Amino acid sequence: MAARTHTVTNQVPPLVEYDVFTADRALAEGVARHADPLLLDGIREELSGLGRSAGSAQVQEWAELANTHTPRLRTHDRFGNRVDEVEFHPSWHRLLGKGVAAGLTDAWTRPAGHLRRAAGFLIWSQAEAGNGCPLSMTHAAVPALRADPALAAAWEPLLTSRVYEQGLRPAGEKAGVLFGMGMTEKQGGSDVRANTTEATALAAEGEYTLTGHKWFCSAPMSDGFLVLAQAAGGLTCFLVPRVLPDGSRNAFALQRLKDKLGNRSNASGEVEFDGTWARRVGEEGRGVRTIIEMVAATRLDCVLGSAALMRQAVAQATHHSAHREAFGGRLIDKPLMRNVLADLALESEAATVLALRLAAAWDEGGPRERALLRLAVPAAKFWVTKRCTPVTAEALECLGGNGYVEESGMPRLLRESPVNSIWEGSGNVQSLDVLRALQREPEAVAAFLEEVGAARGADHRLDTAIKELLTELADLEGIEARARRVVERMALVLQGSLLVRHAPAEVADAFCASRLGRDWGSAFGTLPRGLHLAALVERARPEV
Repeated sequence: MAARTHTVTNQVPPLVEYDVFTADRALAEGVARHADPLLLDGIREELSGLGRSAGSAQVQEWAELANTHTPRLRTHDRFGNRVDEVEFHPSWHRLLGKGVAAGLTDAWTRPAGHLRRAAGFLIWSQAEAGNGCPLSMTHAAVPALRADPALAAAWEPLLTSRVYEQGLRPAGEKAGVLFGMGMTEKQGGSDVRANTTEATALAAEGEYTLTGHKWFCSAPMSDGFLVLAQAAGGLTCFLVPRVLPDGSRNAFALQRLKDKLGNRSNASGEVEFDGTWARRVGEEGRGVRTIIEMVAATRLDCVLGSAALMRQAVAQATHHSAHREAFGGRLIDKPLMRNVLADLALESEAATVLALRLAAAWDEGGPRERALLRLAVPAAKFWVTKRCTPVTAEALECLGGNGYVEESGMPRLLRESPVNSIWEGSGNVQSLDVLRALQREPEAVAAFLEEVGAARGADHRLDTAIKELLTELADLEGIEARARRVVERMALVLQGSLLVRHAPAEVADAFCASRLGRDWGSAFGTLPRGLHLAALVERARPEV
């Protein structure tokens, strides 16, 4: 009886044992566009190796295990001594070790470093997104520490190392370290100037003790942390090591781990400082200015992380639809499903193209590119992270009931999707940051308009959108109340300009018709008639 009634048919094979890099045409083309031709073959080989690892059955199993067996806080040993350690499943350490070995904590020491790392981060985050948190903060700590050349000389080689060593020991005894951060306090949230953690200067130059509470400490198992505290001269940035040079534990009391919606493989905790030793980074009273370079780098990683989640969601949806049959044919060939998949593919490609452009600007590093980043990073962070959740939810629906089941992996993607819109400043924080740049930094406005204007005349819908944006920017009265509208249009115009210049004609046409031409509904799958939808879907579908 069982053999006759449980024959399995019309089930989709798992998307496994494929190269996540080469299967993503938008990503591969973007890397080729921005990379030095003399370096391109080596970069492709490096990213393809990481892509094969990310798409392997082994790494997918590690990801599932790391999210099933979540971190556990151990505050004391059996004798009653405080140890404040976080215990992880071995799969977490394997994932993190692979990420470190792939150079995802280092964009600073090699040519095209930011482009290489951005592409790698986008690839690896599709395998498992939680380990991206410590990878991101370790990478981003480098520019903040450069405010103090002595600290940078001591720590930068460890932060950019390709060696992952788990366990708490003095940093000088390790071949590589990880960093976290602690800025948020319960009474202030994003308003870090409301922080109350106190810093008391010691006799030795640059040394302090900290007293206070951090409501969110990201990656509390790390070797060191950048934190903000109130010194005599005002809000100041500090480096807090977990273990002191003599091998003793710094005062770093982990009160509890957060029970989060997603990002469950990664630990986030509440930390109490009580006489905690710290080293000042930068000048007293200039904590925000010192740490802002770190924040800018992690905000770009929010864009990359959301682009990665969108790409994996689209890959799963198109793969499923290419193999699943219903109503007499493959789902991917049904006109309405094709419209949904093409719409999702557009959103994913626009996010990827924008993220790579920002990484390339960081590599170039000139005044014009840095001015562009000042506006484009918070605008991209606002928009791309906001689009991640609806894209992931719609992609899940493409799998029907199968997508709602944990075994599909789609629920994990959906739970992960809101985190990047919250981390490093919510949508309102990003919008207000853009407004500050618009009002105070004319060079940033000029660089942004030059970038979007590079495509002027190529598509009438883009031209119209640019004119409308200029009208919005010319009227700053009461702009705070409509800041989200302005920032959304800025991000869309920038994406449209990049796609018109660099993407295949069918991609640019569909984006401009829907996102800029406003011939689009409120749900995915409402692209207008006359577009080459089959080409969009086929471009997005990974070949296995």
